[in-house]
Amino acid sequence: MLAEQRRLFCFGLGYCAQALGRKLINDGWTVAGTCRSEARRRTLSADGFQTFLFDRDRPLAEPSAALAGTTHLLVSVPPDQRGDPVLDAHTADIGVLESLSWVAYLSTTGVYGNHDGGWVDETTVPSPTTDRSRWRLAAEQAWCSLEFAPVQVFRLAGIYGGGRNQFAGVRAGTAQRIDKPGQVFSRVHVADITSSLTASMARPHHGRVYNLCDDEPAPSEAVVRYACELLGRDPPPLIPFESASLSPMARSFYRDNRRVRNDRIKAELGVSLRFPNYRIGLKAILAEEK
Repeated sequence: MLAEQRRLFCFGLGYCAQALGRKLINDGWTVAGTCRSEARRRTLSADGFQTFLFDRDRPLAEPSAALAGTTHLLVSVPPDQRGDPVLDAHTADIGVLESLSWVAYLSTTGVYGNHDGGWVDETTVPSPTTDRSRWRLAAEQAWCSLEFAPVQVFRLAGIYGGGRNQFAGVRAGTAQRIDKPGQVFSRVHVADITSSLTASMARPHHGRVYNLCDDEPAPSEAVVRYACELLGRDPPPLIPFESASLSPMARSFYRDNRRVRNDRIKAELGVSLRFPNYRIGLKAILAEEK
């Protein structure tokens, strides 16, 4: 298939989808996708994306036209208590796409639940502890039950990269160092998400699950401390988790404690991480800013 014939459609042109889309546009692809507001649609269109409005209560206005010619499909719209909005609205429209050769569903490592700091991999039986993660697991299963194209599931750890990292909070003086002994988080640079997705496009494998994370799970406070070091700032004091000022959403992330393995993307997709730990990633982000 010629590069100019390739078309990626993203349900949800968020941070990761835009990063992948920009790379593919530079490689000669057509990239289309959805957002939820007219203002956002204009911004994304100016960046070279074909854009369409979509959300739970507003399906694509003309799905056949919007999806025509799609060869690759990326889904990052989160599920809700009612299920997966994309499947609920457009399963039939996607199912008739004769050119579709690859589908990726972006999920979360949160589906593994709590393992008290122990290691998990793709063979670990999911045991989600929050409603959000339970909905994600159900959506994974729903997508993988489809047979009209190879569906890959990517379970993402905490995402960071340019414009989405610890530097903004440090500079604004709002960064917190939360002390919860033994607690670690896995994370992944958006560039490594992009390279993993593009590697998968060359090796479709229906129903396969891949963890996207770096090689070094670490406490969140260590990442803040290192960001301060790079900026030449004194780190904020450690705050005990029990007394920290956190939103209910942020506090819920501390419920689970696990280390996530990424061996499968390396062995099966040939991925070599550009940013195998947060130190290399944050250094690179700061260098790009300068």
